[in-house]
Amino acid sequence: MKRRIPKARTLVLAPAVALTTVVGVSAGTANAAAAFESCEQWGNWTDPDGYIVYNNIWGSGAGSQCIAADSGSSWSVDADHPDTGGIKSYPNAKYIVGEPIQDIGSLSSTFDVTVPSAGAYNTAYDVWDENHDHEIMLWMNWYGPVGPLGEPVGEATLGGHTWDVYNGSNGNNNVYSFLRQGSTSSGEVDIVPILDWITEQGWMDQSEVIGDVQFGYEITSSAGGLDFTTHEFSVSGG
Repeated sequence: MKRRIPKARTLVLAPAVALTTVVGVSAGTANAAAAFESCEQWGNWTDPDGYIVYNNIWGSGAGSQCIAADSGSSWSVDADHPDTGGIKSYPNAKYIVGEPIQDIGSLSSTFDVTVPSAGAYNTAYDVWDENHDHEIMLWMNWYGPVGPLGEPVGEATLGGHTWDVYNGSNGNNNVYSFLRQGSTSSGEVDIVPILDWITEQGWMDQSEVIGDVQFGYEITSSAGGLDFTTHEFSVSGG
């Protein structure tokens, strides 16, 4: 299937979105000014291909965080969050899908990142249904005292990787976490077999509409300032 480039969508957030270009922030992918830079809590930008880049500081007790992007495929984050428990942020790039599972013929993604050997975080895909009742997390690498929600349900080899699978809830939505057996900083994942496997467990229905595929860094702590760099993120299919 040919890649379908999604049309630019308006991201609705609460509180109000701050679409701001900040000059001179510390996060950047090069010496030249990036296409988008923001230290705003909800700062976001839609690139020409329809990917949405989002600073997304949402946890309690957060510190400072700045994001800079040339595109949804090339962006970086400089985060300085205190060494305390609880997730502080999930800076990410998003690809809109908007199709029922049963109608998705192909949906795959590639990624390449550089992450620190300090702090506490995970690098993960976050795949949501349209109504935000179901959250599918694919942990590709992680560091420090972090772990998934829910109870372990075994392992599964799907989409080109072998995972330890957890099923839980955060009180607002179901969370299905797939932790890769062996961290990696780059690779490709086929999302369709994962969606099919989840429906086979009876956790979701094939008629559920997948809203979007997000990829980013779920940061718990990064005291003193740590850099997270996305060299590549792309999604095809849907």
